[in-house]
Amino acid sequence: GERTSVSHIYALGDVRKQPELTPLAIQQGKLLSQRLYNGKTILTDYDHIPTTVFTPLEYGFVGFSEEEATERLGKDRVKVYHTFFTPLEWSPPHFVSTMFVGDEEKQRRPENKCFLKLIVDTNQNERVVGFHVLADNAGEITQGVAVAMKAGATKEMFDATIGIHPTDAEQMTKVGVVKGSGESPLQTTC
Repeated sequence: GERTSVSHIYALGDVRKQPELTPLAIQQGKLLSQRLYNGKTILTDYDHIPTTVFTPLEYGFVGFSEEEATERLGKDRVKVYHTFFTPLEWSPPHFVSTMFVGDEEKQRRPENKCFLKLIVDTNQNERVVGFHVLADNAGEITQGVAVAMKAGATKEMFDATIGIHPTDAEQMTKVGVVKGSGESPLQTTC
């Protein structure tokens, strides 16, 4: 916990071994004050800290990596769904000027592919325990997914959600290829 070896002293924020994120430190402070002065019992959830790396193509994640999920749950309980995709708004500028029918894949430039991955716990109705996305606006997407994961969202719930077209976030409602299945995770159409 956040309590130190001295019962009335607590450690929050960057002094702890945790991600050094301002929103995390703020949340820790809010929850600690609620526990100390308002009789609440809610603790900081260290398994669902949404994070984004703000590079030209953003990377966002919340929950476990594949390795963490396997370590915590066991290999038999972990299933990974993944997809590579090209956002629709990138499509026109990424074709060369001469396009021949039947030659589309050869003509498409391979750079700038986006990636999305859902990691699920098969013993809990495929509850989503990890989400990773490499795409434009990954921070915005990840923030919404963090709420869904805190609420216990399952893969079936993601699949039953109507996607907003054309957005990168729509991909989380369509991802269906299981890693290691032999199927290609590359999408060729929107």
